[in-house]
Amino acid sequence: MKSVRVVIVGAGVIGFSTAVCISEALPFCSVTLMADKFSPDTTSDGAAGILFAAQFPDIPLQRQRRWFKDSFDHLLAIAQSQCAPEAGVMLSSGYWQIFKEVPAVETPFWSEFVIGFRPMTDVELKRFPDHKFGQAFTTLKCECSTYLPWLEKRFRKAGGQVEQRKVNSLQELSNSFDIIVNCSGLGSKILVGDTQVYPVRGQVLKVEAPWVQHFIRDGDGKTYIYPGIRSVTIGGTRQEGDWRLQVDGGDTKGILERCSRLEPSLNKAKILSEWVGLRPSRKNPRVEREVVQLQGRPVPVVHNYGHGGWGVTLAWGTALDTLGLVKQSLHEMASQAKL
Repeated sequence: MKSVRVVIVGAGVIGFSTAVCISEALPFCSVTLMADKFSPDTTSDGAAGILFAAQFPDIPLQRQRRWFKDSFDHLLAIAQSQCAPEAGVMLSSGYWQIFKEVPAVETPFWSEFVIGFRPMTDVELKRFPDHKFGQAFTTLKCECSTYLPWLEKRFRKAGGQVEQRKVNSLQELSNSFDIIVNCSGLGSKILVGDTQVYPVRGQVLKVEAPWVQHFIRDGDGKTYIYPGIRSVTIGGTRQEGDWRLQVDGGDTKGILERCSRLEPSLNKAKILSEWVGLRPSRKNPRVEREVVQLQGRPVPVVHNYGHGGWGVTLAWGTALDTLGLVKQSLHEMASQAKL
């Protein structure tokens, strides 16, 4: 009989990455993942899944670098293995960020972890006459509509249990589990009363354009073209505090116009689908541990949410941090049991 019962709440890329890390590293734990929505109905499923990062203001840079490197190395190993097609992970090259003005930071903190990072040449920039500066490199693309089912399979193979159920409060979990891991994203607003988490609405299109081989992203973060395995994702929007989940025709028109300015051939592309998701955003992701009194007893709760648009980029790194926090909780529980 497995002695310690752990539950992960949330079935997006953060939840399943965390579940796999815990179940594979701690085989003596009974691990259950619980959520009301699973792939293909999670926010992660629509993510473009290209690896790069923004810098969070209040998290030590060393920790952010570790999150990025751990995630990149994990996905690179998959991309270079026979599992790549089944997992939906691929290498992707391109003119990453192009800027209308030279940015204050020309070399971002994650540049040493991607492959072949360099400034774009004048010849390359001629293609984008409205832009003065750019960065070219090879990174990874992780398609969650394929990756999440692959992670679920890996989790079940490690002995994990999956339950489809809406969790309305931590209290309802306290009698059945010893440690709660909260990966509920925007759900944390209600689940743990976090007023700092908010939606950033994103709308993207998937188009048929197999001739587009290199990604392009405007430095403002609102216009991007990401070739994938079966289609090209083009976007997007960054609408803070907007809870609308329906497709907006005006946004679709704007996305097509902006992306076609960067890649005129997209005018000929067939639209395959339109998608809207709400990024679970926060000033800083919450990756930390606390002890909460539930039903009259102290229960360790480990939080891992609030990654915004960087969930795929940071998922494995923050999952490893979460595993460390679960181990700390186990150590404390063992020490208290001896008293």
